[in-house]
Order: sequence, then structure tokens, then C-alpha cells
Amino acid sequence: MPKIIHYRSKCIGCNICYEMQPDIWRMSQRDGKATLVGGELKKGLYILPITNGVSEMLAREVAKACPVNIIKVG
Repeated sequence: MPKIIHYRSKCIGCNICYEMQPDIWRMSQRDGKATLVGGELKKGLYILPITNGVSEMLAREVAKACPVNIIKVG
């Protein structure tokens, strides 16, 4: 099963992930960084399995649009 991997600690808070896929991304009011909704923290990375409710194609587009390349789909 493919999954979204987010290196949150390196996020610059540009908001592009939230703008493109607001159903799974939120911007933290506390630190201004993106949060992967439902993502599980494992070894410093947030991981979210891609299920029927999440568009894998859109997730790949979001990963490509990230200016600091901290979103992976694999």
C-alpha cells in the first residue's frame, strides 16, 4: 500500500500542501508548519497510508509542488 511520508521538522510553512489537498493537510497555528492529518509519527517522520479516501495522484502532485522536497509518496 502506498503511503505519504512527511519530514515535518524541515517544513518551511509555505502552505502549498494545504492549498492543494486540504482534506489531509493542516497548517499548525502553534509553529506555522504543515501537519499531515492522521499521520503516524515514526522515527521523526509522519506517515499516512493512502486509502480509498485519499487521491494518490494528487498526493504525488503535492509532493512535487513542495519547494523544500519534504513530502514523499511511495
